[in-house]
Amino acid sequence: MTALPSKKLEAWRYTDLAPLAAISFGAPPAAVAQQLPALDLPRLVFLNGVLSQNLSSSLAFAQPFVPGAETSAQPLAQINAEQARDGVTLTIPDGVDAGTILVISHASAGEPFAFHLRHRITLGQGASLTIIDIAKGDGVYWHNPVTDISLAAGAQLRHYRLQDESREAYNLSTIRAHIEAGAAYEHFTATIGAKLSRTEIHAALVGEQATAHLNAAQLLTDEQHGDFTTVVAHKAPNCPSRQTVRSVLAGLSRGVFQGRIEVDRIAQKTDGYQMSRALLLSPYAEMDIKPELQIYADDVKCSHGATIGTLDDAQLFYLRSRGIPEAEARSLLIRAFLDEALEPVQHADARVLFDAAIDNWWRVQ
Repeated sequence: MTALPSKKLEAWRYTDLAPLAAISFGAPPAAVAQQLPALDLPRLVFLNGVLSQNLSSSLAFAQPFVPGAETSAQPLAQINAEQARDGVTLTIPDGVDAGTILVISHASAGEPFAFHLRHRITLGQGASLTIIDIAKGDGVYWHNPVTDISLAAGAQLRHYRLQDESREAYNLSTIRAHIEAGAAYEHFTATIGAKLSRTEIHAALVGEQATAHLNAAQLLTDEQHGDFTTVVAHKAPNCPSRQTVRSVLAGLSRGVFQGRIEVDRIAQKTDGYQMSRALLLSPYAEMDIKPELQIYADDVKCSHGATIGTLDDAQLFYLRSRGIPEAEARSLLIRAFLDEALEPVQHADARVLFDAAIDNWWRVQ
């Protein structure tokens, strides 16, 4: 198997996989049915990395996983290519609105095990689809999914991900999106679970007016480590991209945001934007931010910004002066920060899911 990347690689300087490398992972055990989200939507359910036919809906545009050879420059994607045993291929024809589907992964470990799901999502011209992607589990395991996305001209994909894995688990997710003229990829990840996690997105804007919105919220506590890394390649003129990441860090947690915008010489009129805001609830929490701009065109608008801080003392004093107890005042300010993080989520079912997950996270702090 391809070796795990080390901190000697620049892209991995903030995320150390040595704890993962020290664990011996076996094959996934047989799984039993789990309680699933109470959303009345078509679904594809994977238990311990295997599609459950009994729990999954019959979808006309879903095909079984077909393994294929691949050589990737991304180490985790290469490991996935070597180890993948299941996943799903979704192919939406031209002009079809396929609605919303759930893709659920639930892992339940006795002994540590690893699984490597491989998903392929293809939207034809003018097609649209919303995916709500949920990852949960119990025990020690390594979930290493890869999702390849291809959007033809004018297609629209909304991709909402809730990473709420076991606090003993490892989640290393790779997403690669190929976005043609006039197509749009809207992405939001909420990182709440896993001992160590990384979401790595590579989005290529290859036709004029292609757009990519890559947003995330990280809620970390104890000794959790969460990494959100993006590479947006502007390969055509007149393409906008937006990246916003909000992190709330408690305990000894560590958050990472690495965002790179690449602008080819042909990609004039590019409009690229990055913003990262982090709220530290503990003096021992840490946030690492590394924005990058690689620009070869001369008529572009690219910017980035970052803030890291604690709760605003003036706002806290204002609330307390109105008779609000300190604990409640802190809660109000933190929830307001998180509500802003969820602004990119316009889908009603996805918003309900994220609100419930955030409320549950906040109750145990």
